[in-house]
Amino acid sequence: MKDLLVPAADNEEQGRLSASADARLGAIVDSSFDAIISKDLNSVIKTWNLAAERMFGYSAEEAVGQSILMLIPDHLKSEETEIIAKVRSGDRVASYETVRRRKDGALISVSLTVSPIRNAHGEIIGASKIARDISAAKESERRIRLLMREVNHRVKNQFAVILSMVRETSKRSNDPKEFEELIRARIMALSRSHDLLVTTEWAGASLFDLIQEHLKPFGREEQILLSGPVLTLQSNAVQNLGMAFHELGTNSSKYGALGSDSGRVEITWTIGSAREFQLIWKETSTPHPGDRRDETTRKGFGTVVLQRVTPQSLGGSATLERSPGHLEWRLNAPLASIIVPQTGSEADDVSPGFGIQKTTGA
Repeated sequence: MKDLLVPAADNEEQGRLSASADARLGAIVDSSFDAIISKDLNSVIKTWNLAAERMFGYSAEEAVGQSILMLIPDHLKSEETEIIAKVRSGDRVASYETVRRRKDGALISVSLTVSPIRNAHGEIIGASKIARDISAAKESERRIRLLMREVNHRVKNQFAVILSMVRETSKRSNDPKEFEELIRARIMALSRSHDLLVTTEWAGASLFDLIQEHLKPFGREEQILLSGPVLTLQSNAVQNLGMAFHELGTNSSKYGALGSDSGRVEITWTIGSAREFQLIWKETSTPHPGDRRDETTRKGFGTVVLQRVTPQSLGGSATLERSPGHLEWRLNAPLASIIVPQTGSEADDVSPGFGIQKTTGA
């Protein structure tokens, strides 16, 4: 029997090791990023770490001794009953995502891991719960879903515009080669507007930049004058005005001001007292021998865009006047359908005469 006795020195050493292990475990729990909570089989909170204080807003003094149900929204309280039943029976509780309530009443998304707590005899006496705040991840998922819906909507809109271009261009093309050239140019113009929006993550684009981008392929920058207030266009206005500028620029390079050294294009935009946007494209040039723009009955795709598609998409109206050596397109639309929505002092800044830009180069 004497050989079975454990020396007192060994007992003391085991005690010191156990205390050291407990201290390390306590330090790990307290420094954990996740909330670690223990409770008995009656759902009464027994321990509460610092992360739990940060996540739920209750101090350890406020939480310990209270029911874990104080963290669970009313419509989810049945979760606790099911968890305790599984813990009592020794069944495994798979990690799951749910919602919990903070002290201030705010709801947060959490991922929970529940494990049984056993005493020295192996009996289940409670459960430990590790909660991770996944609110940021859930918000990212929501944003991604919203973005995907928006992308889907915009792609469908782009397809509709392209199909319309194909249909209308085919009606007015004399041969396949002409059709290919026209449709390629129009789709590239749509792409230029799209690129401007992509660079700002679809937050809008400057009207000045939009005009520059669409007139750049035609050159003749020294023959172009731009004048108007600084405006940031919303995406719908960028795409539809871009189509109009492409058609105007193409027509001008073939028959008008951008097709000769003596031509001149003036593009001005203003904001009226009733917060109405007005844009005028005016060009003058020596009449071109092939210029038939005085034939008001001629309804090409460009005319359809200028007189119907662009103004209607912006909730406004437009007039198109043309004669040999002269063309004027005048667009009127509500400012709200043109610029990115603004509030407060920002909206007050968008007024007649504010931030005038003038240049002789597009």
